[in-house]
Amino acid sequence: MKNWFNTLNEALEAEDLIHTWDCSRDPIAYDTTVSYTFEDGSRYGHFVTIFRDERGMYERPVHYAR
Repeated sequence: MKNWFNTLNEALEAEDLIHTWDCSRDPIAYDTTVSYTFEDGSRYGHFVTIFRDERGMYERPVHYAR
């Protein structure tokens, strides 16, 4: 299983989360973690967090139902 990706799209697609990203958001800065919740029909939604390292690589997103 691959854990690091060159693009945000690749990282999100690895966990079938591409449809959850809001394209109007600012890009993820280097050495930053971004978290968000999307509505999945459950009471509290679905939590996603993704890290971009200092080289610009994206780590596989961590996600779970809230």
